[in-house]
Amino acid sequence: MEFSSKLLENAVYEMSQLPGIGKRTALRLVLHLLRQPETQTQHLVKALQVLREDIKFCKKCHGISDIEMCNICSNVNRTQDTICVVEDIRDVMAIESTGQYKGLYHVLGGKISPMDGIGPQDLKINTLIERVKSGTIKELIFALSATMEGDTTNFYIYKQLEGLAIKIATIARGIGVNDELEYTDEVTLGRSIINRIPFVHALKSS
Repeated sequence: MEFSSKLLENAVYEMSQLPGIGKRTALRLVLHLLRQPETQTQHLVKALQVLREDIKFCKKCHGISDIEMCNICSNVNRTQDTICVVEDIRDVMAIESTGQYKGLYHVLGGKISPMDGIGPQDLKINTLIERVKSGTIKELIFALSATMEGDTTNFYIYKQLEGLAIKIATIARGIGVNDELEYTDEVTLGRSIINRIPFVHALKSS
């Protein structure tokens, strides 16, 4: 792709570093920004700058927040003895949109994937174990993607919690194998949360 401007080329290159954005799409987005009033681009730049500088991660669940303790963890009306384990904030948003879950969350920050060099030590697994060992948690719900990496992560956490008096469940597999939670429709996802099954049953069926 030939560029008439080095500035344009640099902007397209940086835009194309975003996931799912190829160079042609990046060029289309950059040209769109150039056609907009300058103030609109400035607002975008300011929003991204403030995001990077001021964003926080909840000290309890590790979800993205504006304050040290996110609105979900600090909400006394949530079910305090149930934790739903997810990969990232997109999954929290997807489950919350169903309106079917009223407990707490724990955001791992990914899933175990040896092929990508991601091991248990790279995720927020230790803090999850600490939350469970505190004695206030009665149920853990695995809501990771129905992939090999998701199942591996579930099993690893399950083995770490062996011997503890806690109910461990997994969302029902109305969600297709290899499907990501964030792309699942709200009705299917909501039913999967409600109809969760004991994790040991999922082990036997896999």
